[in-house]
Formats: sequence, C-alpha cells, structure tokens
Amino acid sequence: MNQTTAVKTASPVFTVYPVLFAVSIVHLLNDTMQSAIPALFPVLRESLLLSYGQIGWISFAMNITASVFQPLVGLYSDVRPRPDILPLGVCFTLAGIVMLAFAPNYGMILLAVTLIGLGSSVFHPESSRVAYLAAGTRRGLAQSIFQVGGNVGSSLGPIMSALIFIPLGQRSVAWFALAAVAAIIIQFFVARWYGGQDLQPRKRRVGSGEPAPKSGLSQGKVMLAVTVLVLLLFSKNVYTISISTFYSFFLIDHYGVAKETAQWYIFAFLAAAAVGTFFGGPLADRYGRRNIIWLSILGTAPFSLLLPYANLFWSGVLVVIAGLIMSSSFSIIVVYAQELLPGKVGLVSGLFFRAVVWPRRPRLRGARHFCRSDRHPVHYAAMLAAAADRPVDRAAAER
Repeated sequence: MNQTTAVKTASPVFTVYPVLFAVSIVHLLNDTMQSAIPALFPVLRESLLLSYGQIGWISFAMNITASVFQPLVGLYSDVRPRPDILPLGVCFTLAGIVMLAFAPNYGMILLAVTLIGLGSSVFHPESSRVAYLAAGTRRGLAQSIFQVGGNVGSSLGPIMSALIFIPLGQRSVAWFALAAVAAIIIQFFVARWYGGQDLQPRKRRVGSGEPAPKSGLSQGKVMLAVTVLVLLLFSKNVYTISISTFYSFFLIDHYGVAKETAQWYIFAFLAAAAVGTFFGGPLADRYGRRNIIWLSILGTAPFSLLLPYANLFWSGVLVVIAGLIMSSSFSIIVVYAQELLPGKVGLVSGLFFRAVVWPRRPRLRGARHFCRSDRHPVHYAAMLAAAADRPVDRAAAER
C-alpha cells in the first residue's frame, strides 16, 4: 500500500514560538556560514589570482550540491521524517568551514564549499518542515520568521568581509566553526521537540484528476500552479544571486571604492532583502498574495535596469530598493506551494530552495564571456532579471 507521511489533523493549533525562533537562529547561523564564501571572494581573487569564471565555479560547486540533494532530502523526509539529521546536516557545514579556512589551493576550496552545500541541502528541507509543524494556524508568519533568520545571516557576509576577511585573510574563516558548533547544539534541542510530534502515515489519494486537498484544483492545475511559483522564484533570484556575487567587483572596478566599502553596499542590499521578507507576509494578508508576488517580480525590473548606469550614490539607493521589493514574496510563495501540496512539506521546501540555486548555472555558463566582454556581469544580471519575467508571464497566462 502506497503511503506518505503527514501531520496528524489533531495536531496543536497554537504557534510554538520557541521552536520557530530556534530554527530561525540556526537558519541565521547556517546562512552566515554560507555567506562567508562570497564574502571571501575578494580575498581569494587576489591571493589565488582567480578570474570571474573561477569565482563563479566556487559558487556553483556549493549550490549545485544543494540543487541536487535538497529535493531528494525533502522527498525522503515526507515519507520518513528523520529528526536526527537536523544536527547531522550542520556537521557537514562545520567540516566545510574548517577545510575552507585552511585550503591551500583552488581544488580544496571547491571540495570545502561542496561540503557546505551538502550541509545546506540537509538543513533547509527538514528545518522548513519543523517551522511548518510549529506554525499552528499562522503559517505565513512562521515561514517569515524562519526565512528572516536566513536573510539576516546572508546580510552579515559583507560585514564579515569588510571587518574580518579582508583585514585578517582566509584563515579567519575558522572562527565560524564556533557558529557551526552553536547551531549543532540548538539543532539537538529542536530534534528532540521534532521527534516528539505526533506523525502518522496517511493513505495516498487515488486518481490523478481528484481535486487536491484545500486547493480545490485538479492535480494537473496544481502542477501548473507549482511550476509558475517555481518560475517566479527563479526569476527574482537570478538578480539576487548575481548581485551578491559580482556587485562588489562592479563597485571596485567602476567607482574605485575600497573593498571594505563595497561590502557595505552588499550588506545594504541583503539587509533590505531581510526587511522585505519580514513585511511581505503582512502585506500579502492585506493586499493579497498574488498582488505582492507580482510586485516583487515586476517591480524590481526598472531598478535593476537602471542600476549599472547610475552614479555611486544612486547605485546604492537602487540596489536597496531592488532588494526590498524582490524579497517580499519568498515566504508567500513557499506557503502557497505548501498549501497546494499538503503532506509534501519537505519536497516543497527542497524544490523551492532548489529554485533559489538554479539561477547560478546559466550565470556561470557565461562567466568566460563576462571576462572577455567590455561589459561587467552586473549589466548582464540586469538584463537577465528583466528577461526572466517573460516565461513567467506566459506560464501565468495559461493558468
């Protein structure tokens, strides 16, 4: 008999805030360690004489690992939840951080970031499932709390680069092993709560044309809706990932700013993204989910297109506005998909975090062209952000 695992319908309806804040703190620590990699790029470019293409492959090595394994971990956790892998995932990240700090060559750096990507692929689906279980009836708020931790952690990368990595060098990354140890300890407590939840297998619904629970849509329409949501997330992250990787080089090359100063601009962009994530849920409750989702995608394009041609001051203003608008829909999209696919929280989380890392691959395919072209990668990122909306428009029109 085919079975999947679902939360028992009699589960508590109240929101378990201590657990939500715990997984949010671990999300902060996890993404802080991940953000150490792009924050280290200016140091590695000088110490190892790396090109844009080689820097792109470092990012790709970490994120392709998550891209492959996150949906698999999510699918497995839907069938057989494993609380014990919560701390295990951070152990991979710890190993990668230590290896990155002392890596003597380019090959070891690629191996180190791959381990960090593997840790992320375990952390995100299972922790998102914990946030779902602890949400009670406030799923949007719970997902926002969980995601804000990650956004804040990502925003700390540029500050770490300016204050730690650039002055102290590559080996200063070893200090982040303390963050990994703290995350492991917290995950043990979260795993204890998670393991005590009342989970039971439920029978799979037979018949592909049967309306999906809670959505009122046939299976075909549910799959189309999920595809549209993945495309929406894909399009907005094309620009977000490119900015976090190449914008500091753009500021250094075009405006002559110091490496430390360039990192503060990245921090402003990512901090704005954290604010947008936090307020996206309440705005969706007031003005509608679909309106906020479309605003986050289409509203960013004008600012991204103007960014490469603005002066230094307006470049900073435009990048903050772009980050604020673009991030406002992420938690909404995830909750939307979870409601479309009830009982598949892990798969949804793995799939949608995979959509976050998909944009890195096409960017890397053009990395060699970026290095030979008279245009900076930020110019191409702006055009990609606008062009990515076209397939989304076509998919939505078919809905």
